[in-house]
Amino acid sequence: MSGLLTTHVLDTARGIPAADVSLELYAMEGEDRRLLKTARTNADGRTNGPLLSSEELTVGSYELVFDVGGYFAGEMDLPDPPFLDLIPVRFGVSDPDAHYHVPLLVSPWSYGTYRGS
Repeated sequence: MSGLLTTHVLDTARGIPAADVSLELYAMEGEDRRLLKTARTNADGRTNGPLLSSEELTVGSYELVFDVGGYFAGEMDLPDPPFLDLIPVRFGVSDPDAHYHVPLLVSPWSYGTYRGS
């Protein structure tokens, strides 16, 4: 099995995939972080390809930052400032040969994540 890092964003307020969400992927180096990649979700709420391929995925800590404030501002009226804006999700990769899928379930007022398949 080849290791991969993927993500999926679901708009739980409307029950649809969250299309056109901007996100950034960082490698954590202590409390510092190094930008690895930027991407946007497609109509299915996924990126068009893996965020990291088997050649790129290594043991370590990572952070995904989702711009949900920007997404919801284009979809509905929000207070200023919005309750949720940039959502960071830090996670660890211990087996670079495994598939790490990091979904984000989000509304303007709450979010959740888990290790998916």
